[in-house]
Amino acid sequence: MFNKLKILTVALAAALVMTSGAQAEKTMRIGHLNPDSPYESHSGAMVSVFKSLVETATNGEIKVEAYANGQLGKDNEVIQQVKDGLVESCISSSGGVAQHYPMIGIFDLPFVFPNIHVAEEVIDLNSDFGQKLAADINEKTGLKVLGLLDSGGFFEITNSKKPITTIEDLDGLRIRTMTLPTHETIISSLGGQPTALPWAEVYTALQTSVADGQMNPVPIIAFAKFEEVQKYLTITNHLITPYVWFINNDFYNSLSEEEKGIVDWASAVAVEAGRGISRIIESTALPKLADKMEINALSTEQLDKFAAASQPAVETLIAEKFGDEGKAMLAAMKASIDAM
Repeated sequence: MFNKLKILTVALAAALVMTSGAQAEKTMRIGHLNPDSPYESHSGAMVSVFKSLVETATNGEIKVEAYANGQLGKDNEVIQQVKDGLVESCISSSGGVAQHYPMIGIFDLPFVFPNIHVAEEVIDLNSDFGQKLAADINEKTGLKVLGLLDSGGFFEITNSKKPITTIEDLDGLRIRTMTLPTHETIISSLGGQPTALPWAEVYTALQTSVADGQMNPVPIIAFAKFEEVQKYLTITNHLITPYVWFINNDFYNSLSEEEKGIVDWASAVAVEAGRGISRIIESTALPKLADKMEINALSTEQLDKFAAASQPAVETLIAEKFGDEGKAMLAAMKASIDAM
């Protein structure tokens, strides 16, 4: 009887240890739209680095699962899943963010960032402006911001019809944009016809001439293989938008202080890795794109004309759409840019 009781006690103790271990292990699922490979997209690099650091530092008590290539749905849908606690985290483009936090549209003032260094300093969770933006996002969405970074570089314009060397060359061209009024206003102010489409439909739309062109950073143009359906690439550097890394507040608050510190540290390192891989992809992708596409850069004179035509229209839209609050946030961003 004693032996049976001892065996039962040992078995019960083992079961409790196993149960305790199962409860201690936490899973953090991260969704994003881009390729999983850390060498093809900045979000792929971010998740790869984050996963390695978190799982190692917590001895596997926090498990990180990546869901790349839009496996969980469109950006805005995955953000909603994070809000609802169905997914713990996501890395999202401004197009998806805008449907939950419309004021992200202040970044769509064209030609406002003079170079990539300034953009990296301003679009950062540790900058004064980044902290102000993250706090406002948290207040309005209930989501914690783990990281801010650019979407892969400055936006350029591609099309299948002709080289764009002057503002007049955009007349009548159907240019795909995100479903953002600010992006549509940029194209219409330059004489083009904005064609708003979700990301999943862009390649087919270009292939079937539903749209003549599109605008995106070079790394995105490269991994999306747009050179297969576009002939001309114009370096405009007209726009740079943020990617926002969200985490569910309840999940984050369920972590121990030590685990929170690990997640915060690992996400900061991962963001830097994402920035670095974007610059590498950008510099190596252009020569490869040049094998298939005709590439040209706008002259300084034409850039000034593009800016003069598009900036007032977008600034007016921001003021109308977001009121004094939007104007104040835009002013804070401009001040941060000017301070660099």
